[in-house]
Amino acid sequence: MEAFNTIILILDSTVRLSVPLLLACLAGLYSERAGVFDIGLEGKMLAGAFAGAAAASVYGSAWIGLAAAILVSIALSLVHGFASITHRGNQIVSGVAINFIAAGSTIILGQAWFRQGGRTPPLGSDGSRFETINLPFADSISGIPVLGPIYSELLSGHSILVYVAFAAVPLTWWVLFRTRFGLRLRAVGENPAAVDTAGISVVWLRYRAVICCGILCGLAGAYLSVAQNAGFVKDMTAGKGFIALAALIFAKWKPINAMYACLLFGFLDAIAIRFSGIKIPGLFEIPAQFMQALPYILTVILLAGFIGKAIPPKAGGQPYVKER
Repeated sequence: MEAFNTIILILDSTVRLSVPLLLACLAGLYSERAGVFDIGLEGKMLAGAFAGAAAASVYGSAWIGLAAAILVSIALSLVHGFASITHRGNQIVSGVAINFIAAGSTIILGQAWFRQGGRTPPLGSDGSRFETINLPFADSISGIPVLGPIYSELLSGHSILVYVAFAAVPLTWWVLFRTRFGLRLRAVGENPAAVDTAGISVVWLRYRAVICCGILCGLAGAYLSVAQNAGFVKDMTAGKGFIALAALIFAKWKPINAMYACLLFGFLDAIAIRFSGIKIPGLFEIPAQFMQALPYILTVILLAGFIGKAIPPKAGGQPYVKER
């Protein structure tokens, strides 16, 4: 039974740790399906985390913090769109610039506004952060073997943003594959000239895609600072935006696969936290640094091409020039 409880705790941590990856991965999915490569997921998440924690601290409301995170993330997405869609600039350069701007400005503004070394004031349980939600009967059935821990620990006891993140997976699938907007979005990422010939604005479609990307990155950032943690700290995204990009390639730009890929990364992260410095009987002790590096090692392995051929949208990363 102790082994089963350990497994439940690891899976519970897996769910919590995979949420920011999943939201950022779905954000990149919308953008890249429309042909706009976005390496700036990390920067938008970081800026959203800072804006969310700052607004929640000042106004004492987690919902105001969430709105601020989304607005700031959308603003950065529009900057990326303005540079890469309107002015047909290099999408990689634009994304890297956003990452640098977010990394520097969050520290400078945090120090200027709160005088706590770039941090925001800690968020309490006064409504300034998202609290956990207990599902119906979670406490009463927690003592039932197997079923009780699964329901009360694994399914219940998460913040609302966790449920929003996993609900976004089937919603994204439905939007992309069952709506007119999704059909046009996928078409503009494959053959924008054909979409333009049909009388549909390629520019407007791509802008809507980057706005969707900004919304989801804002949710991911707010989750980090207003739900999972109690405030913003320097570089709190810790490369999660880049891992989300790796998960997106691993998933081959499909929403259901993206969820499984992010859960895999979250599982490795949970294992690293749970078994840091574990000893193998009769052999040696696994360094804690190796366990912490596991998600990043997997990222390198996946990006090295060990997942089979991942074919991105044909027009991905290419600015569209209308033929005259």
